[in-house]
Amino acid sequence: MASTNDLKNGMVLKLDGGQLWSVVEFQHVKPGKGPAFVRTKLKNVLSGKIVDKTFNAGTKVETATVDRRGMQFSYMDGDYFVFMDMETFDQLHIDRKVVGDAANYLIEGFDATVAQHEGEVLYVELPAAVDLTIKHTEPGVQGDRSTGGSKPAELETGYSIQVPLFIVTGEKIKVDTRSGEYLGRVNS
Repeated sequence: MASTNDLKNGMVLKLDGGQLWSVVEFQHVKPGKGPAFVRTKLKNVLSGKIVDKTFNAGTKVETATVDRRGMQFSYMDGDYFVFMDMETFDQLHIDRKVVGDAANYLIEGFDATVAQHEGEVLYVELPAAVDLTIKHTEPGVQGDRSTGGSKPAELETGYSIQVPLFIVTGEKIKVDTRSGEYLGRVNS
């Protein structure tokens, strides 16, 4: 248990019958009249839904212990992604539904953060950007060097994104894992 006065960004609370909510933002408000309160923006850990919730100052809230561990993606086993804990070398099979959009950017050997609560995997979080190779894209046309156009390109993971016209097959690029946007070339 913690008080609403102890809230911090990233803290996970157990509310509404055991649902897990992560604190995105919080603000202590002391109005001229009436008691103080805490205005929060909470994100549901499982669904990603964001809600605004207000608590009276000093109210007790139940906190949840979320274990975040750095793990390395090893291989696919049917519909399961197999991650290895680099400290204990234990393997963890995680369902494709839990991995979610992170699956679009995962290749063997990539590091990720796996969050668990009471032995249940909540989510898999990748770094903000990853380096991937272009598996296939149509060749650019001479003169397509400085225009603002884009074309589809298939990454080595099989996922397609939009890239500038000058990018060619086999080139290594940096991709934003949150939005799927092309960020730039990777200098080898």
